[in-house]
Amino acid sequence: MKGSAALSQAELIGTRLIVWDSKQGLGIYRSGFFGKPVGIPKPKPDQDFDVPLLLDLMEGLYLLENKRIGVVDGRTKKPVGKGILLKAARETYRDFSPAYQVYKDLREKGYIVTPGIKFGADFAVYEHGPGIDHAPFIVSVETPDSIMGPFEVVRAGRLATTVRKHFILAIPDTKSGKIRYLVFQWFKA
Repeated sequence: MKGSAALSQAELIGTRLIVWDSKQGLGIYRSGFFGKPVGIPKPKPDQDFDVPLLLDLMEGLYLLENKRIGVVDGRTKKPVGKGILLKAARETYRDFSPAYQVYKDLREKGYIVTPGIKFGADFAVYEHGPGIDHAPFIVSVETPDSIMGPFEVVRAGRLATTVRKHFILAIPDTKSGKIRYLVFQWFKA
């Protein structure tokens, strides 16, 4: 592949990608808080680390599409393209395509996007990054056909208020490529 010598190399092992070269991993991490350094649960933004970087499939696909990494199969060491990563991601994540559409949109708007599982959402979204600011938004990805009843709305609102975050529903339209973001504003009566 022409020009790929400058790309960081990630190895696909199961449902994760590993950047074994710690300097390359540090560069990727610092360029947008991608991945997690192995064995360091909450790295500081300016912290150096000399360990591999672990990326999930969503991050890996985004970095591959943006020509930031090259990917090889962990067993065969043969190059892995976008199609193989997409197949693995669709088998691993529930509703991967709409979630990835939202992830990509938020990243392209300059936000730092991390998994939001600890907040009961798809993503936690930062303006500057973990360790620099707190994530002001939690985002749940829904489809245009989703039904959100009053119980789910109240639960989402209470959770977002408890953790001092704005709750956002992201509803991507896979046909048009557009995404509607619905922000819930809570107030005391």
